Amino acid sequence: MFGFLFRTIGLVLLVASFVALIADGVRSVAAERLVLTPLGATWYALDPSSLGLAQAVVQRYVAAFVWDPVIQTVLLWPTFAVGGVFALLLMALGRRRRPRRVEA
Repeated sequence: MFGFLFRTIGLVLLVASFVALIADGVRSVAAERLVLTPLGATWYALDPSSLGLAQAVVQRYVAAFVWDPVIQTVLLWPTFAVGGVFALLLMALGRRRRPRRVEA
């Protein structure tokens, strides 16, 4: 059950990461230089209020130092790279295990 869910979410996230990679490629060709959209900019463009809410929740309930050096650094990484890594991680967590052969 959870394996199917992880694989499905991972596949959707992988497709979204590929779309972000294509968008960055198109922007790079148009600008005639390398353009990589940071995850924070993508998140802010999609839903700015949730980004502020996530910051408040992490700083209040987890720890302030987790937001400032850790999450802010990840938010500066390219969207396609972060999404691709999380997609592959979810797909690996949800992969089907092969039955073990017992040889006598």
